[in-house]
Amino acid sequence: MPRRNRRRLDSRPPLFPFLRKPAGQLAVVLLVAFVVFMIAVAGNQNNGNEVSVDEALALYQNGTFVLDVSWPAEWDEYHLPSATLIPLDQLYNRYGELPRDRKILVVSRSQNSSQQARDLLVNAGIDAVSMAGSLSEWYEKGYPIEGAPPQ
Repeated sequence: MPRRNRRRLDSRPPLFPFLRKPAGQLAVVLLVAFVVFMIAVAGNQNNGNEVSVDEALALYQNGTFVLDVSWPAEWDEYHLPSATLIPLDQLYNRYGELPRDRKILVVSRSQNSSQQARDLLVNAGIDAVSMAGSLSEWYEKGYPIEGAPPQ
């Protein structure tokens, strides 16, 4: 019986030969570290589009248009006086109700919702900032509110 010419599994050329050298391994590690760093930096940037609760009060007192993107049930419990309610899930279809000539302060019972709404508005070319805190924090500081959170 003739012998077949079989290649040994370890006789194939490596797929990435440069990874067998320390310099290649170091290059890959540095590339991965750089990508992780860039993702972390990008995730922490708010580009000045977020204000503290105290800064939000100053904007509110200066007549900035206040947009509340809370759910209607949350709005009914408490909200900022003179704020306009447009729930986050309706915002995209209701851009026309928003002023284009004024800054908009976006607030919500959830900080994440106000950040998402702010990003939608900024991407639509509208000058908007979000409050870096929830309406609960606003209430706890004793700032103007209509209604009161459940105890």
